[in-house]
Amino acid sequence: MRYYLIAGEASGDLHASNLMRELKSQDTEAVFRCWGGDMMEYQGGEMVKHYRDLAFMGFLEVVSHLPTIPKNFRFCEKDLVAYHPDVLILVDYPGFNLRMAKFARQHGIRVFYYISPQLWAWHSSRVKSIKKWVDHMFVILPFEQAFYAKYNYKVDFQGHPLLDVINEDMKVPARNQFLESNSLPDKPLIALLPGSRKMEIEKMLKIMISVRSSFPGFQFVIAGAPSIQEDFYDVILNGTGVRMVTNQTYALLSHSVAALVTSGTATLETALIGVPQVVCYRGNALSYQIARKVVQVKYISLVNLISGKMIVPELIQEELTKKNLVSALSNLIETGPTRDAVKKGYAELKRQLGGRGASARLARLMIQYLT
Repeated sequence: MRYYLIAGEASGDLHASNLMRELKSQDTEAVFRCWGGDMMEYQGGEMVKHYRDLAFMGFLEVVSHLPTIPKNFRFCEKDLVAYHPDVLILVDYPGFNLRMAKFARQHGIRVFYYISPQLWAWHSSRVKSIKKWVDHMFVILPFEQAFYAKYNYKVDFQGHPLLDVINEDMKVPARNQFLESNSLPDKPLIALLPGSRKMEIEKMLKIMISVRSSFPGFQFVIAGAPSIQEDFYDVILNGTGVRMVTNQTYALLSHSVAALVTSGTATLETALIGVPQVVCYRGNALSYQIARKVVQVKYISLVNLISGKMIVPELIQEELTKKNLVSALSNLIETGPTRDAVKKGYAELKRQLGGRGASARLARLMIQYLT
């Protein structure tokens, strides 16, 4: 079958690529055309546009790119009709993908949506559009089934795909090998995950590295986003001596004592690897004030949202200061009740997310629906 996939950011690229791998294993005639990233291309997807040209963050940032967005819509619509796949698989990225869902259905193309937009956080009115334009919704968070049930819309939950990527069989180099291959000294590691988009990296990385002088016995190492060039980080680091590794995020986390993580999928990845973390977020001031008025959730990180309680500390907007970061990180580094509570919360989180094999089960279900 012919599949057309659209993912607009790094996490979507990861999950879509794993889905593509499983679709290929179960559909020997699978052909893919994609909007996404390097991992989707590695799985054989014919790349139309890379997500680094699509990822705009925040209300004001979207406004500043308004001239570009309609061009992308028109280009995608024309390309989709020309390709006319058996199914359009949309991966999160609701601002773009919900419009494409409507267009596809109006042109006789079946629509699957993988990884629900966070309608439970805000914009729940969009459920009406999903019910009208999406043939099947596949969610990855356990509480999303109950959310959609309130609107009389059945969705499928097959587990969280990160459990297939991050597990006890995950292959990472030994600590000594990791340090040696990256020319890092033999000191305890603190991982910095500032995000995958330039705008959020610019906002987050400076405050993250500002605390390093308070922890002289540790080395701070950045997990570089694969889609961002090293010289972009160099401008921000400007001789601070903070090191960076690229395409080694899981290895870095596996050998880290703690982590400072920008809110997003990375918070869940860090939790599944078992690293105590401080969740950080700072956006455009006006964008944040607008978001506060419309967002309907108690927490910002996936770890705390799924758990339904505060497992890891969150420092948001004006709370994200050097002083608060030092305090929160100190509590996590020290062996004691705080660190133990985080570890216990992580164990319960894994149980909530279901077992391994989510991508394979999802591919099997999609093919059943299609045939």
